[in-house]
Amino acid sequence: MSNLVKWDPFAELSALQKQFFGDNWTTPIKAVNIPTTDVYTKDNQLMVEAHLPNFEQKDINIQVDEGALVISAERHEKEEDKDKKYVVRESSSSFYRRVALPKRADADKIDAHLDDGVLRVAIPLTPLPEPKKIAISSTKK
Repeated sequence: MSNLVKWDPFAELSALQKQFFGDNWTTPIKAVNIPTTDVYTKDNQLMVEAHLPNFEQKDINIQVDEGALVISAERHEKEEDKDKKYVVRESSSSFYRRVALPKRADADKIDAHLDDGVLRVAIPLTPLPEPKKIAISSTKK
């Protein structure tokens, strides 16, 4: 007597999910290495922080394009065995973020620093105009 195994059409998909995301595939962020980007305001500046471990300054490009801050980074590594003339290991990593800038952003005074794998871009914001106070007068005489 042979044992019959019920065919599961989703078994392969389930196996791929476990391989890529781990056993708890409903929370994939834990297993997938996605660089984080934080955007916030501080001291009348728009701050963009991108966590770029293993990237160097030469790998990163920052531009202002059609009212948006564009951060891109690309890194290639290639390790060769010179004696045997073949590649032992080759890898590449890339990063891309596009952040819409508010109208009051001063694109000419953007400042960027890379420290310990964290890129910090500070975009100065022109101050909002002070509200105009309206005097109230009485119509009684």
